[in-house]
Amino acid sequence: MSYQNDLNNPNIAVIGAGFSGLSAAAYLARAGHRVDVYEKNREVGGRARQLVTDNGYTFDMGPSWYWMPDVFERFFNDFGYKASDFYDLELLDPGFTVVFGMDDAMDIPADYEALKALFESLERGSGTRLDVFMKEAAYKYHVGMDKLVYKPGLSLSEFVDMDLIKGVFKLQVFNSFSKHVRKFFKNPKLVALMEFPVLFLGAMPEDTPALYSLMNFAGLKLGTWYPKGGFASVIEAMKTVAERSGARFFTEAPVERIEVNGRRASGVVTASGRKDYEAIVAAADYHHVEDKLLGAGHRNYSEKYWDKRVLAPSCLIFYIGVKTRIDKLNHHTLFFDEDLKQHAYEIYKEPQWPSKPLFYVCCPSRTDDTVAPKGCENLFVLMPLATGADDSEANRERYFEVIMERLERYTGLKIRDFIDFRQSYCVNDFIADYNSYKGNAYGLANTLMQTANLKPSLKNRHIDNLFYAGQLTVPGPGVPPSIISGNVAAHQLIKYIKHTYESTVR
Repeated sequence: MSYQNDLNNPNIAVIGAGFSGLSAAAYLARAGHRVDVYEKNREVGGRARQLVTDNGYTFDMGPSWYWMPDVFERFFNDFGYKASDFYDLELLDPGFTVVFGMDDAMDIPADYEALKALFESLERGSGTRLDVFMKEAAYKYHVGMDKLVYKPGLSLSEFVDMDLIKGVFKLQVFNSFSKHVRKFFKNPKLVALMEFPVLFLGAMPEDTPALYSLMNFAGLKLGTWYPKGGFASVIEAMKTVAERSGARFFTEAPVERIEVNGRRASGVVTASGRKDYEAIVAAADYHHVEDKLLGAGHRNYSEKYWDKRVLAPSCLIFYIGVKTRIDKLNHHTLFFDEDLKQHAYEIYKEPQWPSKPLFYVCCPSRTDDTVAPKGCENLFVLMPLATGADDSEANRERYFEVIMERLERYTGLKIRDFIDFRQSYCVNDFIADYNSYKGNAYGLANTLMQTANLKPSLKNRHIDNLFYAGQLTVPGPGVPPSIISGNVAAHQLIKYIKHTYESTVR
């Protein structure tokens, strides 16, 4: 069937089946388009794949924090479902634990009044100030979710909105996150608690806009949740929604090239050959798509441009199965027993392997008895790391010992004596598995100069029917933003198709 005759119901290819690709595929298929999704790996899910071992452990390989439940719910609601139709959510209480020293740990309660009491116990008056901080953060969250993150970032006119114009100062886009936190809190533990989310946003707290206190509202007020079965439950649910709408999935099918005819992408080439398409959403790594799948004349950005981007961190991860229970660990534990600012400096300012790293331990077997054999624990240990770091087995082993030494001191248990599964994951693996630019784990940093319209464009400037989705374009890094990114890219493509069809039949 010719392109012109099929404009109102075209075949569309989606490259990549992570959160953004699954989201884009579902929305495009719901709109009546015939959607094929190409995934290079054996399983869909991108960074949210699972590692299942022969001896009974199931590890989430990437995301482990279920924040912003309203974003997930909105996705499922758009298709006539609820998240609970597919998986069970459990509110974690405590939401997480912050370790400041071997005998100094702070549980963060799910109940807000209990959280205020905790703040007050550490700094007089801080409970009342937390109310004010959270009121501001709630405003940013709701305006951000309703007015900002679903915008495609293609024109400044998108922001000609009276609520945004009136609220521009309340959003604090031009204020420093670090200074904003310190206006309210002086106690070092409270400052560290409020600053920790930005470690994964991709910049020093002083270089991150105060707008992102919305993350504090998301984590401390909306709660930290766990999808039973792990994030694979969410992935499987989104895939099911896309398939019920008509999308088809092809795994172990990396796209080798995007074919272009004039200003139009005309198809994709895989090991199985070429297939024609009328439009494409590239939800794989943006830089990889431009550098490897497109010719030089069809790229939005030069290598020099990419090299100047500020990236969110990569990380060193250990998946560890332990043949004993570890009672002192909660589901999420943040080890802040070293200096946050020093570690952030060694990620963003002077990239290097950290001298005294902070790290994070997820122990989902404390909540979910399906992810480890009976009487055992499932540990996911993550240390943020500069992108492009020298990833060698020697470095992995060195930091494993550093981390385990501190973890064992805290738990009072010689964990290394009980390990019956261990696997590491780092920069080289992110590149090999996801074609990740410089081995980044979280995408593009949310700095002021990389916000909204200043992020890499979700539309190709030289190819009218090629759009991008994922954590290197709008709205940014993280699972909820990636779901939103797929939504936004799909709707921009749907608008383009409608406009092109209407122009053709006039």
